[in-house]
Amino acid sequence: MSVFAGIETGGTKILARIEAADGRILAEGRWATTTPQTALEDLIAFLAASAPAGQLAGIGIAAFGPLVRDELSPDYGLVLNTPKPGWSGSNLRAALAARFGVPVDIDTDVNAAARAEWQRGAGQGVRSLAYVTVGTGIGGGLVVDGRPLHGALHPEIGHIGLTRRQDDRTVSACPFHEHCVEGLVSGPAIARRLNPGRSLADDPQVAAIVADYLGELAATLTLSWSPERIVWGGGVMTVNLLASLREALRRSLGGYDVGEAANAPQYCVGAALEHSGLEGALLMARAP
Repeated sequence: MSVFAGIETGGTKILARIEAADGRILAEGRWATTTPQTALEDLIAFLAASAPAGQLAGIGIAAFGPLVRDELSPDYGLVLNTPKPGWSGSNLRAALAARFGVPVDIDTDVNAAARAEWQRGAGQGVRSLAYVTVGTGIGGGLVVDGRPLHGALHPEIGHIGLTRRQDDRTVSACPFHEHCVEGLVSGPAIARRLNPGRSLADDPQVAAIVADYLGELAATLTLSWSPERIVWGGGVMTVNLLASLREALRRSLGGYDVGEAANAPQYCVGAALEHSGLEGALLMARAP
C-alpha cells in the first residue's frame, strides 16, 4: 500500500501528515518553526517512524518563500533571501529527496493552499481562484483550472506597495519596504498597532485600518489577475474582517467596472479548509 506525506512550513509552525492512498490519515505532526536543521531532523524522524518501510511514494511541501520553484534547476526548493533567521539558502526538499529516495515536490504555501481550496474548499465551481493568507507573513497564489501560476519566480503579493493613510505613522514590519502589504498589516505589523494585551478583535479602529489596506490589496489583485474568487486565510482573518474588506475593495476600485463577479458577496470569502497549505502539499505528493 502506498502512502503519501504532506508538509507545510510556516512562519511559526511546521505541520506534517501522512495519508494512505484511500485518504485515511495515518499520522500527524506539529513543531515550532526554529532552524532548518532542526526542522529536517524532526521531519526525518517523523517520516521514518510513521511511514511503513518501502511504502512512502511521494512527499509534497508547501513552503514559505521566496524559493526556487523551477523543477529543472539544480537549486529546486532552495529558500532565497527571507527575513526568517537562518532559513536563507536552506533546502528541505533536496535533503528529504536524498534521504528517502522518493519524488519530493515543493511549491509556495499559498500556491498549495490555492490548489486545495479550488479542488476541495471555498473555490469549488470557479475556473480561477486567488488565495491570500494574512498571518505572520502575507502571500498569495493564483490557480487557473487547478494549475498554479509560476513565472520567473512566483507571486510575492505581500510585498506589493500600498498607499499609506495620511494618519498612519506605524513603522513597517517589513525589513525591505516601508509600505508594502506585509509591512503594514501582517501579524507582526498589527501587533505594533495594538496596545499591550489587546487583540485585533478588541480594537475596531485598528481592525478598520487592516480591512482598508487589505481591500486595497484585493483591488490590486482584481485589476491584475481578475480571478473569479478571492479566498482569504491565515490567522488574522479569523477576526471578522470580510465585510469591511469588501467595502474597502469597492472604495479602492472607485466605481471602475470590473464585471459582476467582483461585486458578488461570494467574491471575497473565507477559506473552507482548516489547513489549506497542508492539504495542497498532500495533493502535490499524490500528483503523477
